Amino acid sequence: MRPQVVAHRGASHDRAEHTLGAYQAALDAGADALECDVRLTADGHLVCVHDRDLRRTASTRGIVSTMELAELNDLDFGSWKNPWSDLDDEAPELDDDLRRVLTLRRLLEMVADYDRPVEVAIETKHPTRYGGLVERRLAQMLREFGWTHRDSPARVMSFSWSALQRMQRHTPDVRLVQLVDKAHHWPMLRRVVGDDWIIGPGISELRDHPGLPRRLVEQGREIHVWTVNTAEELQLCQSYGVTACITDRPEYLIKLLGG
Repeated sequence: MRPQVVAHRGASHDRAEHTLGAYQAALDAGADALECDVRLTADGHLVCVHDRDLRRTASTRGIVSTMELAELNDLDFGSWKNPWSDLDDEAPELDDDLRRVLTLRRLLEMVADYDRPVEVAIETKHPTRYGGLVERRLAQMLREFGWTHRDSPARVMSFSWSALQRMQRHTPDVRLVQLVDKAHHWPMLRRVVGDDWIIGPGISELRDHPGLPRRLVEQGREIHVWTVNTAEELQLCQSYGVTACITDRPEYLIKLLGG
């Protein structure tokens, strides 16, 4: 079975991650799903940002959780990817809207309005000063979109099993993905994760610890893998029956899979 191609923070190999431009490029390339990380601003908005501070993506020491959305809107989240674009006469001019901070609401609106079915994998980042409020806000937004049923286009991921347990209490039918960054954590996690939760190991865990995917297959677990960027990594995922490959290069993986 062909695995779902999930654009990791958008088409982030070529475009600035988590920007509207990166997600538009991923959809244009034919991505089956979009992946994003969410954090809560000081005034209660969920925004698509990976790091807790903004030094890497917006050239400021600001902390997302201490800033309001209006402050984040004044920052440029796109230029870091190509810092010399102003000197490149052939570089395309970017609309400011494509490189501003992206709210989760706007991303979900894009998915809801797109002209073909698209799914979205939402990762809640922890630890955070707001704790469980992140999941509560996310559940509220999914209810607003009518996306709390089992066949919802949205699923929620986290490395924190307690965050996913909170999400399960708020929205019992939404699919959950327990992310795993160390193979030796699985025996402990197995005792606490839900029977129907999807498991999301990193590609290095599949490659370096083949016992993990073998056990997951034996246990009948659905597997989503991050971050799959090469032909060899894709082939490894396919050998274990992985159902979703999260990638920085959605167009490339789609070509490898035959379109």
